[in-house]
Amino acid sequence: MALQELYTKYNRVWIPDAEQVWKSAEILQDFTPGDRALHLQLEDGTVLQYPVEGPGQLPPLRNPDILVGENDLTALSYLHEPAVLHNLRVRFVDSRIIYTYCGIILVAVNPYKQLPIYGDAVIHAYSGQNMGDLDPHIFAVAEEAYKQMARNNRNQSIIVSGESGAGKTVSARYAMRYFAMVSKSSSNKRVEDKVLASNPITEAIGNAKTTRNDNSSRFGKYTEISFDRRYQIIGANMRTYLLEKSRVVFQSENERNYHIFYQMCACAEEPEFKSLRLCKCLYSLCCAVRPAGLKEDFQADVFKMLAAILHLGNVVIKSSGSHLAVFCDLLGVRQENMSRWLCHRRIVLASETVVKPQPRERAINARDALAKHLYAYLFDCVIHKINQSLRVPGKQHSFIGVLDIYGFETFDVNSFEQFCINYANEKLQQQFNLHVFKLEQEEYMKEDIPWTLIDFYDNQPVIDLIEAKMGILDLLDEECLFPQGTDMNWLQKLYNYLGSKPLFEKPRLSSEAFVIQHFADKVEYQCKGFLEKNRDNLYEELVSVMRASKFPLLADFYNEEENNSVIKGVKVKAARSGVKPANKQLRTTVGDKFRSSLYLLMDTLNATTPHYVRCIKPNEEKLPFEYDSKRVVQQLRACGVLETVHISAQSYPSRWTYIEFYSRYSILMSQAELRAGEKKQICRTVLQRLIPDSNQYKFGRTKIFFRAGQVAYLEKLRLDRLRTACITIQKHVRGWRQRQRYLSMRQAAIIIQQYVRGKRQIRLAWAAVVIQRHCRGYLIRRIYLLLQVATITIQAYTRGWMARKRYKKEHKALVLQKYARAWLVRRRFQTMRRLVLNVQLSYRVQQLRKKIEEQVRVMETQLREQREGYESQVEALVFKNDHLTRENQQLQALFQEKNDVNRSIGQEVARLNAENMVLSSFLIYDTLYSCIYSICQKHLSKLIYRSFTVFLENIFLGKYNKPTQTQTLMSLCCAELKPRGVVVNMIPGLAANLLFMCVRHADYLNDGNKLKSLMHAIITSIKQVITENFEMLSFWLSNTYYLLNCLKQYSGEEEFMKHNTERQNKNCLQNFDLSEHRQILSDLAIRIYHQFINIMEDTLFPMIVPAMLEHESLQGISSMKPTGFRKRSNSLLEDGRSEGEAYSISSVLQLMNAFHSSMAQHGVEPQLQGQAIRQLFYLIAATTLNSILLRKDLCSCRKGMQIRCNISYLEEWLREKGLQGCSVMETLGPLSQAAWLLQVNKTTDEDAAEIQQRCHELSPVQIVKILNSYTPIDDFEKRVAPSFVRKVQALLQEREGSNQLMMDAQYRFQVTFPFCPSTQALELLQVPSSLHLGFLTRI
Repeated sequence: MALQELYTKYNRVWIPDAEQVWKSAEILQDFTPGDRALHLQLEDGTVLQYPVEGPGQLPPLRNPDILVGENDLTALSYLHEPAVLHNLRVRFVDSRIIYTYCGIILVAVNPYKQLPIYGDAVIHAYSGQNMGDLDPHIFAVAEEAYKQMARNNRNQSIIVSGESGAGKTVSARYAMRYFAMVSKSSSNKRVEDKVLASNPITEAIGNAKTTRNDNSSRFGKYTEISFDRRYQIIGANMRTYLLEKSRVVFQSENERNYHIFYQMCACAEEPEFKSLRLCKCLYSLCCAVRPAGLKEDFQADVFKMLAAILHLGNVVIKSSGSHLAVFCDLLGVRQENMSRWLCHRRIVLASETVVKPQPRERAINARDALAKHLYAYLFDCVIHKINQSLRVPGKQHSFIGVLDIYGFETFDVNSFEQFCINYANEKLQQQFNLHVFKLEQEEYMKEDIPWTLIDFYDNQPVIDLIEAKMGILDLLDEECLFPQGTDMNWLQKLYNYLGSKPLFEKPRLSSEAFVIQHFADKVEYQCKGFLEKNRDNLYEELVSVMRASKFPLLADFYNEEENNSVIKGVKVKAARSGVKPANKQLRTTVGDKFRSSLYLLMDTLNATTPHYVRCIKPNEEKLPFEYDSKRVVQQLRACGVLETVHISAQSYPSRWTYIEFYSRYSILMSQAELRAGEKKQICRTVLQRLIPDSNQYKFGRTKIFFRAGQVAYLEKLRLDRLRTACITIQKHVRGWRQRQRYLSMRQAAIIIQQYVRGKRQIRLAWAAVVIQRHCRGYLIRRIYLLLQVATITIQAYTRGWMARKRYKKEHKALVLQKYARAWLVRRRFQTMRRLVLNVQLSYRVQQLRKKIEEQVRVMETQLREQREGYESQVEALVFKNDHLTRENQQLQALFQEKNDVNRSIGQEVARLNAENMVLSSFLIYDTLYSCIYSICQKHLSKLIYRSFTVFLENIFLGKYNKPTQTQTLMSLCCAELKPRGVVVNMIPGLAANLLFMCVRHADYLNDGNKLKSLMHAIITSIKQVITENFEMLSFWLSNTYYLLNCLKQYSGEEEFMKHNTERQNKNCLQNFDLSEHRQILSDLAIRIYHQFINIMEDTLFPMIVPAMLEHESLQGISSMKPTGFRKRSNSLLEDGRSEGEAYSISSVLQLMNAFHSSMAQHGVEPQLQGQAIRQLFYLIAATTLNSILLRKDLCSCRKGMQIRCNISYLEEWLREKGLQGCSVMETLGPLSQAAWLLQVNKTTDEDAAEIQQRCHELSPVQIVKILNSYTPIDDFEKRVAPSFVRKVQALLQEREGSNQLMMDAQYRFQVTFPFCPSTQALELLQVPSSLHLGFLTRI
């Protein structure tokens, strides 16, 4: 459809405006070719005739409201300047969103306010995400650069530019902070901390307050962050460009010098600065200097030189003063030499040398030149030291460069600095244009769409004007060669050589300036000072004085400079061949140095993949979230954003996938087309029918490319179809209501006609009685109500009069006396009570002392008697021991004689075991015991029988004898035990029970070393089997928990023995306390639990956002608005997941079923299962809510409905599994409230109060963020008014709580292992033969 055909009634356009730049108007009448005017109505109701001289003079069309507020400006259907300006304003002012994409550019509007969008949780949320998956952010650009470096093994660059005060330094700082967070080095040198610590230092010595910015960077900085092969930070390097040295000696009105000078003056009274003799403090800077790796002696030298520069600035060229003396003392130079050569100059003639006094003005210039040289050297020296501290051993594999450089500048008076800055921006703009052009071409080639040349602005002529042969810089360097060269001579050469150039102009009203037509705007430069700033000379005599300094830092600099002057400079190839310099001084001019460094920078950028951040200053007053359209549009033109829009608009700016198109415009498809088959073919058929002109769109492999305005036309068709459907529905509803009303009236009319015609008769007598009854009742009720009111009034007055009369009779003094007397009595009583208590206490103490003395005497008597009795018993025991020794020798002889009897007992036991295999263990025990008992009575002596009976009492008490095969046991019970292979044939906790019975055997033997080694072997073996295998972790979580419970249940402690049976109490440990081992085992169980949770979370995490937010769980209700976001061609890897494998809520429930069934199968305690499921549900809630907060396209009413539906599925699953009582649903509270917030009305004061009351689990920041991000899906929905958001903010001000934007998805609930005693009888435990534990025998 042609663009002219879209100028129809009700569509809106943009017309130029002097105040607002552009303002909106609605078309009142369809435009037809040939009309001379367009009938418009402004938003304030004004009707006007907009003149149209031709088709190309039509005003730009306005995008439908549904397309306004897009994350990417290039996704707008109508792509032009007013659309860009309006989209930024809506996002910045209404939605409080400061970041917006424009193709490959991130536009960052300075909010002049701290925002909660830079926390560590936000960094983790953007880490690993593709660009465009979340809302635009500086972290998204940093992640894209980091990902492309790791994926493509190619160095990256982030170019941050903008006006002073636009937020460049802050953006660069956040980008470096992101790299430091996501790529922490494994070494102890903490290079990332040093990189961040270098920022305060460079800002102190390189930033100053200007009229536009309180912390303006007065230099350009390119920071290379180096990475190793594991993509961890190993070092960094910093390069600086064009420090504004003139600020050291001159500042404009309302501007200041560099921060460091004011910080030093504030610290003048500190002890370490007393020696500097300066006429709160540097604590924050010193704190940053230490982590950056700068030594204290170097810090002292830096402060000394800075103080010297301050004193030099106070030197008055008229007489020797104290400041000159202090300056010379601090820098170690001779005062007489410095005083002489500041005011004199040596002139070398052919035959003699003449010393000539200098005029006062030239002496001041010499003083200022020296101060600028010293500060520039000091700045370079500090940067060099920082680079040395950031350089670490190791080979750099790749790097990411962050360029924080000045944007295009134009002031009332523009000088040499602005010229260099704008020259650098011309080079960067050229590189940017070529890169955008290249990406456009790659996108077309990827989609197999024929590539056509696009006409875009080429600023090569401006660059040639500046740097080519006989260009501005060449003529400037040439004039600097002449000793008597002046600014006016140079300006005249510019007029002569460049006057015919179309981009060079001579001002009409000034003869001391020239004008250059830059890509952004025309700039008039004043020629005054160009030669002096370009030469940047310092008299040789002053250099000699400095070289003789006793201050090492200063002397080294001038000696190095002398040595470096003979070294060949860097060769840089110019755009065109320039004039070869006849003198080496030409290579030392500031312009030539800047051009060389700029070429090196461009070579670096061209060898990397660039990423662009354009910072915008929204207003001059630095007010938060105030938007000045005039200032913004100037910067958009200057920073290349509108050039990107221009390049995109010439081709096919709107690009939608086939799935997005089908989902959005299926309403325009007929039933026959919907049944056609493949969605891609359906889209082709429908589009060819809706837009016959095939030149207005192209079909790619995965996307459909639209020309400007075609998406808006499709939106118009969709809106017309919806409006027609609404009218049809309204027509039928209204018809039905009218028919119902008609039938009701018809029935009433028929009844009335029947009475009139006599077909129905009214019973008059009965009707009169009814009427009389109601009338009489009404009259009586009126009389009753009147009497009731009168009676109540009389009673009230009477009772009040009586009460007042009673009150007046009571004397107030009585009340006071009553309270006073009561207080005195209470005080007297308390005093008496304390006295009585003291007497009682003294008496009781005396009685207790007497009793203790009597008891001591009795105990001494008893102890004396017991001691005498024990001595006699010891003598008897010694005699008895001798007797037992002799008897033991006799018993050994008897045992040798009775071996045959023992063999017969063994044969009898074997026979009984074979005959009673099917009997229970207790029956075997009784039979065997009785048989052995009878044999022992017959064949053994009484003493042997008593000893053997003690042995029999330990049979079948649940103890296993473990021989020396500890390693074999640990291997079979831990390392080689396969949960899936044996779990079906074993009871839960079998491995734990086996290990515990071995522990009980060691306790029975009273062998401490054996028990210690066994516990060590158990813990070590369990640690070895903790792997990334989910089944193994689930199995050993259960068994470690059971083993811990066994150690508690059989520990012998009363608190754990309450629920034991009598036989279980007999099996308790007797000899050792294993509480320390229990603590170690508990820590191990916690470790297994956390690793178990990590495995489940890693599996669940990729499913959450697609299932909870992206999958359409409510059939027939589309909750996603296609964004048309143009992701970079290399931003995404091939996912490998087909459309049919997209995750849904069913996928999440299936995974949760698998987790739950595995835990149940392995016998995990139900309470422990609840804790694990609670942690997983918290992850679902946190991840889903964080995605809502970081994705504007998800904040809609329909998305809220979908989230509520998915939450109901999760609730149903919990009820099915019986996990409602584990506090699981509480974790979904914030998500449930966010879904409700998306659905509720957001217009009235009552709505605001309800939001404040209902959303108590959401922080105020989260509530405001959701309201600001609310995005309608259709034109029938309304955006949230900013006034309503302010009402909600006012109500939430008093609420206490966290102001964090994001939920901490890595938060872990504290795990508890409840003690649940087991009813398992250990003596009945059967070991499956599949475990190959035959070497374990019962004793």
